[in-house]
Amino acid sequence: MTIEEQARTQWAALMGGGGAQDRSSGAPVAADLPAPTGVTAVQGRGHVTIAWDPVAGAIGYAIHRAETPSGPFTVVDHGGGDVLAVPHGPYADTTTGRGGWYAVAALQTVNAIGPLSEPVSAHPAQDVEGTALGTRHLNAAAPPPPEAARHTDPGVGPRVDPGIGPRVDPGVGPAVDPGIGARVDPGVGPHADPDVEVAALGSRHAPSGPRRTPAPRSAGTPAVIVTVGGPGSPLHRVWQEVVGSEHLSHLLESGTTGGRPIGAELREALRRVHDDLGVRSVRAHHILGDDLGVCGESGYDFSRVDEVYDIVRDLGMVPVVELGYMPAALAADPSRTVFAYQGIISPPADWSRWADLVRAFTAHLADRYGLAELRERWRFEVWNEPNLSVFWSGTPAEYWRLYTEAARAVKSVDPGLQVGGPATAAVGWIDDQLRVDAPVDFLSTHVYGTVPLDLRPWADGRPILWTEWGVTATHGSRINDSVFAAAFLLRGMHSAAGRMQALAPWVASDHFEELGRPQRLFHGGFGLLTVGNLAKPKFWALWLAQRLGDVQLPVTLTGDGADSLVQAWASRYPDGGVGVLLWNSTLDHSRADDPTRPGDPSAANRTRPGDPTAGDPIGTGRPPAGELDRRVHLDPGLTGPHTVRLWRVDTGHGNIAAHWTGGDWPTAEQWAVLKEADVLPEAEPSRRLEPGEEVVLDLPNPGIAFLEIRPE
Repeated sequence: MTIEEQARTQWAALMGGGGAQDRSSGAPVAADLPAPTGVTAVQGRGHVTIAWDPVAGAIGYAIHRAETPSGPFTVVDHGGGDVLAVPHGPYADTTTGRGGWYAVAALQTVNAIGPLSEPVSAHPAQDVEGTALGTRHLNAAAPPPPEAARHTDPGVGPRVDPGIGPRVDPGVGPAVDPGIGARVDPGVGPHADPDVEVAALGSRHAPSGPRRTPAPRSAGTPAVIVTVGGPGSPLHRVWQEVVGSEHLSHLLESGTTGGRPIGAELREALRRVHDDLGVRSVRAHHILGDDLGVCGESGYDFSRVDEVYDIVRDLGMVPVVELGYMPAALAADPSRTVFAYQGIISPPADWSRWADLVRAFTAHLADRYGLAELRERWRFEVWNEPNLSVFWSGTPAEYWRLYTEAARAVKSVDPGLQVGGPATAAVGWIDDQLRVDAPVDFLSTHVYGTVPLDLRPWADGRPILWTEWGVTATHGSRINDSVFAAAFLLRGMHSAAGRMQALAPWVASDHFEELGRPQRLFHGGFGLLTVGNLAKPKFWALWLAQRLGDVQLPVTLTGDGADSLVQAWASRYPDGGVGVLLWNSTLDHSRADDPTRPGDPSAANRTRPGDPTAGDPIGTGRPPAGELDRRVHLDPGLTGPHTVRLWRVDTGHGNIAAHWTGGDWPTAEQWAVLKEADVLPEAEPSRRLEPGEEVVLDLPNPGIAFLEIRPE
């Protein structure tokens, strides 16, 4: 068995067999929170939208479903493979053929859940446009943090199925996610009004010309109204703070993957996320590992760390210093390792030697790069996901000692340096982190497959950094290469803006070797960029978000799926123009597109019938294409003539995997063709937008559209 095969086998056994401490089954703890009130369930086309009033002190909410109002209620599983909760409503249940009775519970931590709300009932509409959800007003500023929890009887209301906590995705390794099949080309959503002409990027025209007021529309048709007047608020680009990377010794790698130079392409990937997406720092595992030789028999040697950190700084970025894994010379049990590069996950044999290493390393960095830079821009994070036994062979108590020794060692160099944690998987141990008798300058944790929860009730004003996040934690999942992942990324970034300092995509590049190096070009790697640095749809999603202006504008969404499926992010430019980013998405992994199926660029602009099982390799009876697609009306609220430009990301735009139908790796000629396709041009020619005119466009699910509207 090769090292890579051993790594995959160990990973599958630990992640899928209950070895993860925070993911073992068991009854949840009762939270000191009341049941949510104001719960509504509204029928929509292909979905049910559930909404509720916020609960003070809650970090998130679990949506439950049952066949009857008396239960039994179980958590709606959207297939993300991790924590089955969301930070706020509304939530779209797009489970095919389901519906029923819904109830919502608030979470104090991921393991402490409150009582269920009173149940409400709804079923998705299959053959009609659905009913209007009502109006959703989204202010420019993020909502205030929840206040301290009120005391209540935790035993009130229907009881909860214990499956609320973090969930394990057993599909580990390079195999494809079985739940992602090919999709039929998407059609448009609700039918347009018969007396109104609609173009691909259209305005609504009555026979006499452009309307100066919004035209009548079907009751369920989604609409977005941008409030242009007023000061707005700062637009928080939470993706800019941190991006993940494979261990940084990979920057020095002279070998190749698929014939592509590893070190050079990883450097180029980091340059591209810095230059194109504005990312300021990079986080990676294993900086204290033996491949960089920091700790030998004769003492410390940080010269190879200097090499990789110099590269990072030359790219315009700084590192988030993840203090781990353990050097063999310090480890109590050097045989306990993770990944193909054999990072040692053991506690130290001598705690004083661990503290001395961290102190010496921090002092060296301060001498080399300057205390002023370290205070202002660098952060020190202690270990990686210690609540998973695959990453920490010690006990929880031993981790807190590891943290305490490291945090005090960092602060001994300079009290102004920033140190934090616990860098846990699945939002674990947040409450424990705040009880530790050591400095905690920021909170950090990870989650996959859902929108990050709201940790402000616990943070007490500290910065909150989600230093790993993505659509799935599964290596080799095809969903990583999909348009679904791109829309998921925008949903998370929009939710996170204003309530945390960082939401870090994991990772920048598919040059990644945790379970072995890639065996083919589109292998379901975590990267924003492929081997060869081709942009995946999720890279283009952030590229479009980066085009937003610096002033966020309020938007009002109405209609079927408003703010549960269809969401909007609006901004103002210095010249008075408006940028509007729209996306149509769900958290439901069963609705993901097949990234390798070539899309029709015009498919979003016409109605097509769907075959429930066409292209579905596992015969699950996927619903007709177009069920979640929507026609969206945008009122930009402008008074003068403007020029509007449109970009899209969907199966036919920005979907590089659809351009590859060959074998494992391209030839030189095929690389040239792929590089030529590695662009995101405007989806159609720009055109004039008259004062008061409404923009109409079709938005597939999953799908993204960006409109840049500039004054003439």
